[in-house]
Amino acid sequence: LEKGPQANYLQDWVLGGIDGAVTTFAIVAGVAGAELSTGIILILGLANLLADGFSMAAGNYSGVKAERDDYERLRQMEIRHIAVTPEGEREEVRQIFASKGFEGEDLERAVDIISECHERWVQVMLEEEHWAARIERSPLKAGAVTFAAFFVCGAVPLLPFLVGGAANALLTATIMTGAVFFGIGALKSKWSTAPWQKSAFETFAIGMIAAGVAYGVGALLKGLVGA
Repeated sequence: LEKGPQANYLQDWVLGGIDGAVTTFAIVAGVAGAELSTGIILILGLANLLADGFSMAAGNYSGVKAERDDYERLRQMEIRHIAVTPEGEREEVRQIFASKGFEGEDLERAVDIISECHERWVQVMLEEEHWAARIERSPLKAGAVTFAAFFVCGAVPLLPFLVGGAANALLTATIMTGAVFFGIGALKSKWSTAPWQKSAFETFAIGMIAAGVAYGVGALLKGLVGA
């Protein structure tokens, strides 16, 4: 209780892993569908791992930083309100705790306890009035975890082509990537009330549909690149 809730970056790993596996395998399937060379598959796949992975990490970094900036904006606003109109802020505290069932002397005592400590007062207003989260995740860590997950999971579809470009490389990549989708989906169930099996098969289906669409587009358009 003294430590309070800790920042968690598992969701960044799950999101980065899903996106990395889906986008890289979509590229692999699309290029393979166009019957292009293994070299092109590796070039485009590696380019996606680095460029798209960095883009997603940068986007997550900016998003987390925006959340922290907004939290600080609300905090400064409450500090100003308490300094300028303390009685008005006390009344807000009174209304908040009255809605929780406090009344009479208990209500006034709660208001006094909250407002006698400036930092506690500000924190109560942030949580109760604005529903602002207390956990402050690091934008840098969130971005780094996203990129790492994107790269690790996104590299899986390329592995069969890196070891020699065998004729059955696409089939092997499909099986390996499907396993990644399944594993990520099972992990994702930690943030859901759904059974892990359902979450795993749902993520597996989404990933395979995306890959199938990419392969089909590549097959239909292969004539445009002279394949």
